[in-house]
Amino acid sequence: MSRAPTGVSFASLALNGRRRLRVSVRRRSGRPASRDPGVRGEAGRDGAGGSARAVRDAHSEHGRRADGGGAQAGAGERGCRPAGDRASGRHARSLPRGGRARERRSPGLHARTLVSRAVALLDRAIVRLLPAVPRPLVQKLSARYIAGPSLADARRVVAELNAQGKLATVDVLGEEITQASEAEAIADEYVAALDAFERDGLDANVSVKPTGLGLKLDYDLCKRNIERVIAAAEPTNRFVRIDMEDSSTTDDTLRLFRELRDEGHARVGPVLQASLRRTVADAESLAGASVRLCKGIYVEPEPIQFRDDEAVRVSFVRALEALLDGGCYAAIATHDEWLVEQALRLVRERELGPEQYEFQMLLGVRPELGDSLVQDGHRLRIYVPYGSKWYEYSLRRLQENPKVAGYIAADTLGRLLPRR
Repeated sequence: MSRAPTGVSFASLALNGRRRLRVSVRRRSGRPASRDPGVRGEAGRDGAGGSARAVRDAHSEHGRRADGGGAQAGAGERGCRPAGDRASGRHARSLPRGGRARERRSPGLHARTLVSRAVALLDRAIVRLLPAVPRPLVQKLSARYIAGPSLADARRVVAELNAQGKLATVDVLGEEITQASEAEAIADEYVAALDAFERDGLDANVSVKPTGLGLKLDYDLCKRNIERVIAAAEPTNRFVRIDMEDSSTTDDTLRLFRELRDEGHARVGPVLQASLRRTVADAESLAGASVRLCKGIYVEPEPIQFRDDEAVRVSFVRALEALLDGGCYAAIATHDEWLVEQALRLVRERELGPEQYEFQMLLGVRPELGDSLVQDGHRLRIYVPYGSKWYEYSLRRLQENPKVAGYIAADTLGRLLPRR
């Protein structure tokens, strides 16, 4: 089994300069998945394509243009294995080195941990300097990771991604709002975006943040706003992803999803964060849902969150196993090459087709890894944020996750350095 990487960091990337990643997912995935003809946005408009596509459309973020009746008919027919049909002992094979028993940590793992801590200190130092960075420079640094301030920017970026064989999920920036009118304005923007994507023939879904739609003000206000977005998405079979934010919103976010699902909204799904200790149990409780699984960027109290990178990876693999064994459509959101390898192994062991899962990545982050996945026939959906709140979003994300600040600084430094 391959050794887990120490993670993306400022120090490691700065040392590499402009060196490109040489990733061959094709070599690890065994057999390349056959290219689904529906990867582009126009596929399956009239519902043709057989039962596999009908099943996919009922659960996944993809296949949005297929006939809704066929999708519903296939919802219960997917040949996925129920939870518990694989021995829990297999988890041990899934864990990164050092994740099975802390008392058996190798000297190599200890050294990597010390390096990771040193890099974390450097990344946090970069974050402390951010308030002094001029706004235009912040905009320049974040340009690769945010489509821009306007819907026109998002449409342009999504069109470029679609042309590369990549899908998109679009986020209207704005969270922790303080007035109901702000939440309603964000919902209006989502409705306008969905209408524009349909007019342009783009393959794009949307991701909504509950706090941006009023969750901290009033639960019912938030639910009404999400229902407005769903009402705009459903006629064209587009998917609405409910983002997970900090731990104060976890229970309400999962409640929102369950209520909406029980009310008959099939094309909606939540997000789980592997850094939270509760996540494996949450994954087991979401059988049959479409779930995005990510590491999570929010810093939480230690009793409810894994702080060690190795432990987060262990949690991610276990949660992904629970999702796949529970018949979920898994949106595997990671830029960690080791986790990509593990995900491909789990998919291969279960003999899943390319319509039963997808990978997701952030705009501008590790594009070489994403390109390799697309070339090998795996679905890849890119998270595309846009909006007038780009500056606040950029600072908040960098402050919440210093590793991202280090990555951006290293990436910028690498592009400025002369080629050898």
